[in-house]
Amino acid sequence: MSRRMVTIDGNQACTHVAYATSEVITIYPITPSSPMAAEADAKAAVKQKNIWNSIPVVTQMQSEAGVAGALHGSLTTGSLCTTFTASQGLLLMIPNMYKIAGELTPTVFHITARSLAAQGLSIFGDHADVYAARQTGWGMLCAQNVQESMDMALISTQASLKSRIPFMHFFDGFRTSHEIQKVEELTYDDMRAVIDDDLVIAHRRRALSPDRPMIRGTAQNPDVYFTGRETVNKYYNAVPAIMQETMDKLAAITGRQYHLFDYHGAPDAENVVVMMGSGCETVASTVDYLVAQGRKVGLVIVRLYRPFDGRAMVNALPPTVERITVLDRTKEPGAIGEPLYLDVRAAVGEAVEANGTIIPPIILSGRYGLGSAEFTPAMVKAVFDNMVTMAPKNKFCVGPNDDVTFSSLDYDRSFNIEGKDVYRAMFYGLGSDGTVGANKNTIKIIGTETDNSAQGYFVYDSKKSGSITTSHLRFGKNPVVAPYLINKANFIACHNFTFLDQYDMLRNLEDGGTFLLTTSYGAKEIWKKLPKNVQRDLIDKKAKFYIIDAVSLGLALGLGARINMIMQTAFFMISGILTQEEAIAAIKKAIKKTYGNKGDKVVNMNYSAVDEAIKNIVEVKLGKTATGHELPPTVPTDAPDFVKEVTAKIIEGKGELLKVSQIPDDGTWPTATTQYEKRNIAVHTPEWLPDNCIQCGQCALVCPHAAIRTKVVSELKNPPKTFKSTDAVGKEFKGSKFIVQVFTEDCCSCTLCVSVCPAKTKALQMIPNSDELRSTERGNVKYFLDLPEIDPARINPASIKGSQLLRPLFEFSGACAGCGETPYVKLVSQLFGDRMLVANATGCSSIYGGNLPTTPYAKRVDGRGPAWSNSLFEDNAEFGLGMRFSVNKLASQAAELLEEAVSGKLITRKMADGLLQADQPTQTAIEEQRGRVAELKAKLEGNTNPIAVQLYNVADYLVKKSVWIIGGDGWAYDIGYGGLDHVLASGENVNVLLLDTEVYSNTGGQMSKSTPRAATAQFAAGGKRLPKKDIGMIFSTYGNVYIGRISLGANPSQAIKAIAEAEAYDGPSLIIAYAHCINHGINMAKGLEQQKKAVACGHWPLYRYNPDLEDQGKNPLIIDSKDPSITFEEYALGENRYRALKMVNPTEADALMAQSQKDVLRSWKFLKGRAQAMEPETEK
Repeated sequence: MSRRMVTIDGNQACTHVAYATSEVITIYPITPSSPMAAEADAKAAVKQKNIWNSIPVVTQMQSEAGVAGALHGSLTTGSLCTTFTASQGLLLMIPNMYKIAGELTPTVFHITARSLAAQGLSIFGDHADVYAARQTGWGMLCAQNVQESMDMALISTQASLKSRIPFMHFFDGFRTSHEIQKVEELTYDDMRAVIDDDLVIAHRRRALSPDRPMIRGTAQNPDVYFTGRETVNKYYNAVPAIMQETMDKLAAITGRQYHLFDYHGAPDAENVVVMMGSGCETVASTVDYLVAQGRKVGLVIVRLYRPFDGRAMVNALPPTVERITVLDRTKEPGAIGEPLYLDVRAAVGEAVEANGTIIPPIILSGRYGLGSAEFTPAMVKAVFDNMVTMAPKNKFCVGPNDDVTFSSLDYDRSFNIEGKDVYRAMFYGLGSDGTVGANKNTIKIIGTETDNSAQGYFVYDSKKSGSITTSHLRFGKNPVVAPYLINKANFIACHNFTFLDQYDMLRNLEDGGTFLLTTSYGAKEIWKKLPKNVQRDLIDKKAKFYIIDAVSLGLALGLGARINMIMQTAFFMISGILTQEEAIAAIKKAIKKTYGNKGDKVVNMNYSAVDEAIKNIVEVKLGKTATGHELPPTVPTDAPDFVKEVTAKIIEGKGELLKVSQIPDDGTWPTATTQYEKRNIAVHTPEWLPDNCIQCGQCALVCPHAAIRTKVVSELKNPPKTFKSTDAVGKEFKGSKFIVQVFTEDCCSCTLCVSVCPAKTKALQMIPNSDELRSTERGNVKYFLDLPEIDPARINPASIKGSQLLRPLFEFSGACAGCGETPYVKLVSQLFGDRMLVANATGCSSIYGGNLPTTPYAKRVDGRGPAWSNSLFEDNAEFGLGMRFSVNKLASQAAELLEEAVSGKLITRKMADGLLQADQPTQTAIEEQRGRVAELKAKLEGNTNPIAVQLYNVADYLVKKSVWIIGGDGWAYDIGYGGLDHVLASGENVNVLLLDTEVYSNTGGQMSKSTPRAATAQFAAGGKRLPKKDIGMIFSTYGNVYIGRISLGANPSQAIKAIAEAEAYDGPSLIIAYAHCINHGINMAKGLEQQKKAVACGHWPLYRYNPDLEDQGKNPLIIDSKDPSITFEEYALGENRYRALKMVNPTEADALMAQSQKDVLRSWKFLKGRAQAMEPETEK
């Protein structure tokens, strides 16, 4: 049978089968499995059918625990079900997984195997999650590449149906899930040939039904529970044979033969590696290379991990084996070894015991690839070399440099096995510039339009945008088997000129290779602008050098920073992989497919980008000598040692070179390190025009990155000549100077500051960023930072201007340019940062708030600042409440110790009363209390009395602490809602900042219960059909929760007032903050305008619910916005999330839009009615 060759990633390959063989699919987003759920939802939205000619039901749940519970219900009533998950998501399913397995219910969960959060969170791949679920009684089948992720999805489905054992089908997160390969697509006929319909019917007959009633899930007593556990033995014993039978069945259809354990290597191998996952391909390729050199080495590939068939594993080993190394992609501290090692050792031990004549091989264990750490042929060679040493190292790790316990293997980084038959290309881009998307299209074009095999892999961190991305593309006539990064490239493209001063990218260019650079400099001047090391590499490697001014072209064409199509076209034109005509046709076809739902205007702009790119590619003649500038230091020379020695290495992209001794043991990292990063990614930055300035502070307020700030100072001593200031307005500032300072090197060029400026003639204008400008502003920034901070007593911190004269203690984060969330976080840090404890839910705010290499939470000159931590996604409210409990306890303990200290004559009664009776309603009062605490500690210092020692260590808790629980709507409305409800109902003094983007932002823009009706999102491809949850009004029913619904873009004064009131309220508070987001499909420079429209149409009414007012005989519910003045549609059609549905299904879009308008009017009517009902009796 002829099958279609498709160029897809592992997630798509798996979903192709999972969707086709399911009837009920419950989903929840978690990286890196979310694309599978999104694709399943998209298929259902266009009514694609499964192999039984039925459309599966795809439903999003509130958490992975909900997913597992719903699937359990659907399974027990006879449906064929599946889901997709990873990491902590899988762990939340474990309780239900025990039940599903115990009830012998067939199903398959598809897992993109990922790290578990330990000393830090990692969204990247290893086997920690699947190993954590290995005890549940589920079968476990591993795929090692994209083709196998499709094949094993089908094999596991049939094997589960036949064995009645549920299965986890897993493959490596990112390395397989996101790697693009050219594979053979299984047809529906193939699937029907493998799936036995009689088994489906048998599953139906076991379903719970009132037509044939039975009971399942009983509570059992000691007399039968144990016996009942033993009844399943025969089912598990049968699994290996069933699995092999199913593999053989697929082989008969496709020619691809799999076994429970496959051997690859020399038939007489003496040294063998046993492992599973994508690393097998790296080992297999290295084995081939070493065998060709005469080495007797081999590899056993584990496919069926549970049930573990020890006999089959031993039979897969060559009889000549003398030494075995078992490689595990996980770490289990405290265990005698990692899971696979223990299984292999037990299996070999049993085989030896069964046959006493066998000489047992030496069995070693090692760890590799945790958190998607690279696993290269060089590391594989080190593993084989270790086996043949006189004293081989056991329980080793390969990759890290362990200079503490010396567990690591040394390896030769220069070792390389890639041949000349594969073309390798690398592309360095900036997150959200479209580079990754364009390269995904590139590899698909090559896979589709040529006979080449193709592979694409994309390296980026957890941030949504603004970080460096590296695309690795390989293609050639032979299959590409290289699941590791390119280190010798034929072609390298740099899509951001500033990267040349930050990353040594040409170290990976091979001799005679090609370098493409986007730059505004022309061919005659570019050579002089290159760093010396770049010039040297180009000369030494005899490289071909091309330039294109993609940024100017993009701006001229209206594409902004998205230069992807320009650079993609340049690659095809320079590389010659396709003819010019073929390339243009293929690129434009991809443009239509990618951007068609955004309208003809966007499509045509991208068509123009292709045409203009061809005309603007320029080849540059290399200079004869390297005379350019030396690279600037990665971080300033005055940075702390830790930043220079550790942080700088990570910034340079060389974090893997750090030693174990250099990494914090417990995951505790220093704050205030973004100030040293200086990313310099802005194409244009704002310039302050003092003569036009009305000194309102709004520019600083809305800046997402704290890259524009204000100060008032009494005098300026010896300022730089270019330092700008003007006379401060306001009688309280008479004789002082007002300053607006732009942090050019930290700006992201979002233009929100210019947009918000209310001056008749704008006081800010965008100007080109340049070396000269950065050099000038560097000195100005240093001078600005050295100026004294304002005395809080001189300002009203609850005003726009007053708040913005306070130093932000959240600065230069990695959030998207124009981010709608970070201004709120920054504002809270300005008002309360010196005494903040932050519990941050996993999501965008935890990634831009706590993702390495640098951290944006900053410190005052005295070292005080926000203390921040992230626990999990689902438990953030409880995590924050625990902080409050602890703070309260330590404060009360300090008070008790004060009394004991008085009794013991360690301090005076007067000192104790001063500390205990101090009210701390303002910043000034808090500073006064700090002074009293300092006096206390000075009195106690050096005193060895036990009471003095204890009191000294808790005395700081006598100063008021402000506990903030921060997270997004995915957390608050969905997965963490139960916990949030409990915390707000507790009455404890915690402050919740809900950053509401109306989608799961960090995982890619999936629907939450905050998503409005009519909006499209991932998991709502056909438009959301239910209204937005009104979380504020729900929690207002408790009566003792302060609630503020705010929008900085619509009413900044109300927002600041609500935040100040919330923190001052002695009880739980909830601030619901509207945050525009890149996932809304807007020009982020227009984010504030969209916020205003959201309020104006009534979609986002502003209000404050303050229980204190009710105690004062006043109405606690204050509505701060006016009646709707525009329609919901007028607001909504400014965003692609609403427009997209109108383009593909206008009838449905119009119907949902009409319902949304009714939602707005109904909620507005309810709000006003509620406010009226809350009027005190005496005022009615």
